[in-house]
Amino acid sequence: MQPTTKCLPMDCTYCYLPFRKMNHLMPVTVAEAVAASVDPWAANDPAFEVVRHGGEPLATGREHLAALMSPFKGVKHSVQTNAALMDDAWCAFLLEHEVHVGVSVDGPEDMNNHRVTLAGHPGFRVTMRGIERLRRHGIPFSAIAVVSDPAPENAARFYDFFAELGVTTLGVNVEEEEGVNRGAKDSDPVRATEFWAALADAWRANPVIRLREIQRVLNFAGAVLGSHDTAPTPTSAPWDPMPTVAHDGGVVMLSPELAGFTDARFGDFTTGNVLKDGLDVLVAEAEERTSWITEFWQGIDACRATCPAFAFCGGAHAANRYFEHAGRFDGTRSRYCTTAKIALLEGVTRHVRAHAR
Repeated sequence: MQPTTKCLPMDCTYCYLPFRKMNHLMPVTVAEAVAASVDPWAANDPAFEVVRHGGEPLATGREHLAALMSPFKGVKHSVQTNAALMDDAWCAFLLEHEVHVGVSVDGPEDMNNHRVTLAGHPGFRVTMRGIERLRRHGIPFSAIAVVSDPAPENAARFYDFFAELGVTTLGVNVEEEEGVNRGAKDSDPVRATEFWAALADAWRANPVIRLREIQRVLNFAGAVLGSHDTAPTPTSAPWDPMPTVAHDGGVVMLSPELAGFTDARFGDFTTGNVLKDGLDVLVAEAEERTSWITEFWQGIDACRATCPAFAFCGGAHAANRYFEHAGRFDGTRSRYCTTAKIALLEGVTRHVRAHAR
């Protein structure tokens, strides 16, 4: 869910959000409409989670964020934050409401060049100040890092930074060309593979945190070795729509990066609005209500037929296809899946082979 579009006080150069300098707040009526569908789902799943992102959740303000959370019963609440606004009052709020925290930070200071404030100043120190507040209050947190240059020589120092911070889980995203970020440079697939191998080496030497991408490859390898089904679900089977509810109640399936954009063929990419139809209805009828999803499945089928890594990656993500393939969803390989999926699989496989000798 997107409680606000504003990214106060950050203006990251790789950000995909089109309205990050505008303060579009989610009305409480949108949260109430979502909760009407979500609460019954959560009643059957104690791990059900509602994540606030797609802007800076703390820019919403404590009173309004509490009002947006109040309609939900039995769900786990999470925020993905740049931590720049984190203070003692916010820490008390997060503890009181049992909110899981994810922090967006890209590693040591020299690797945070793309994370700048609206005033154009480096954002590293304000983020680290917020992280220190979390640590002082004993609030565990995960981290998501964007890597613009997956250089193998930086992998160990990159990992050690997060290990020393004590994050619970680290997610690593190679910079993507999507949304308003049209300046992502092409990464060398060979160096990207070496980066993932070096990152796996660093993790193996000090496995004190869960590294999301490494774990995905190991889980995949375990399924293969255990003769379990690893192929992503076919289009005729149940699928994970990953619904994102924008600030105005519009629902975008599969790729939150499409929220806020419009297309001559597909309109605003939404399946509908929770203020008109229940989220349960929008999820159940997503494919018949959303014309671009049919074209996306055609691209998935093309990936399945042509890519040897398909069983692992499941095909290029919808937003990557659209923004990298001139507004088409039925293209196949993207730059992102080359460096962040295929290179990941090859890099971790190389690491495993080296340590199996």
